[in-house]
Amino acid sequence: MKTIVEATKIKKIYGAKGNVFTALKEISLSVREGEFVGIMGPSGSGKTTLLNLLATIDKPTSGEILVDGVNLGAMKEAQLSAFRRDKLGFIFQDFNLLDTLTVKENIVLPLVLARMNRAELERRADELVRRFGIAGLVDKYPYQLSGGQKQRTAACRAIVSAPSLVLADEPTGSLDSKSATELLESLQQLNVQDRTTILMVTHDAFAASYCSRILFIKDGEIFTELVKGGMTRKEFFNKVMDVLSVLGGGASDLI
Repeated sequence: MKTIVEATKIKKIYGAKGNVFTALKEISLSVREGEFVGIMGPSGSGKTTLLNLLATIDKPTSGEILVDGVNLGAMKEAQLSAFRRDKLGFIFQDFNLLDTLTVKENIVLPLVLARMNRAELERRADELVRRFGIAGLVDKYPYQLSGGQKQRTAACRAIVSAPSLVLADEPTGSLDSKSATELLESLQQLNVQDRTTILMVTHDAFAASYCSRILFIKDGEIFTELVKGGMTRKEFFNKVMDVLSVLGGGASDLI
């Protein structure tokens, strides 16, 4: 099976001289094609730093990151920008939709920037809005949508270019339970049916229970990992809660 993410001895240090903070302590991890991996940990554990490094938003102090076989550290900024557009999809807690564009225009924006032909652009958009249950909203603007509808629009935008890796940062953090469930079920279906590789940072054990594997980070290091295997989602949820209690706090205390 193809490896999508290969991170080796990733260290991230902020500050200088007497005021130094080590956010990540030589973390190594790999994510294979078709996995749905969650990242959890207490506030300040380094999980968001790790996501930012994998997303090319930040650079490690030392170590090597390969995404889809490409060494991120070997690329210049213009190359990284093209790599983000073509290979990575992003789902943020605050949606990051453009208010002046309709739902459909927001979704196809990455394809427009990549100068994809109109017919293929329309085909991809139509397929995704049906799958995510927002086909009736394509002409509306973000201010006319609920939080759940905005996040499903953002999810469609993240995957419309068929990226190698989808990075989700607290995607259910601003949603009510019904909208969160709808989004997670859509992402799980995408993962299972299309073998889309997803890496999701979350504080929520319910959201994490949709993953196939979870990495728990504490104090800049991988504390442990859980693999769902043949467990039901409820059984996996209970296992996640067990680990969170060992880490020092309930799910509501983790960000």
